[in-house]
Amino acid sequence: NFESDRSMPGLDQIHILIVDDNRQMRFLVRSLLREFGFVRVSEANDAVADFAVLRVRSADMIITDLAMRPIDGIEFAKLVRAAPESPDPYAPIILMTGHSDRTRVRYARDAGINTFLAKPVSAKSILHHVNAVIADRRPFVRSKTYFGPDRRVFVDRNYKGPYRRISDGRCDELDLDAIA
Repeated sequence: NFESDRSMPGLDQIHILIVDDNRQMRFLVRSLLREFGFVRVSEANDAVADFAVLRVRSADMIITDLAMRPIDGIEFAKLVRAAPESPDPYAPIILMTGHSDRTRVRYARDAGINTFLAKPVSAKSILHHVNAVIADRRPFVRSKTYFGPDRRVFVDRNYKGPYRRISDGRCDELDLDAIA
């Protein structure tokens, strides 16, 4: 079940919310974003505070760290996507982390993260991921167990069957919600 999302405003109007418990990392990311031309940048030092900020002032994009307390970036993404009080479940989310093993990437993807940014970050990597989120406005998918951007990278428009990725030989798992 695909859902439409809103379009991004102009670069100078995009409000980006950074959430990271490391003050130096927030400063670095905020400084780089401002150098790129983003002027509306807010910060929070934990995901609970970040979610409170979102309820008052929604963000066009969120950049969040993974390893935080009291809730981590993946749980925060789940709140943004599914909590009834979430002001914008469609807000693009970039997850930054030094923990980029395959399992965590899969958990992040399943929580509705748009893109995964591995630390250490650079100006080039941040700009690449921010541009990717702005340029790639994938439709959102809602199923019994998932709400977030369509996770498929390749879509075969001619494929009519229930098994995604089967036509290009990359079927690594079966999405039972897509079949049901």
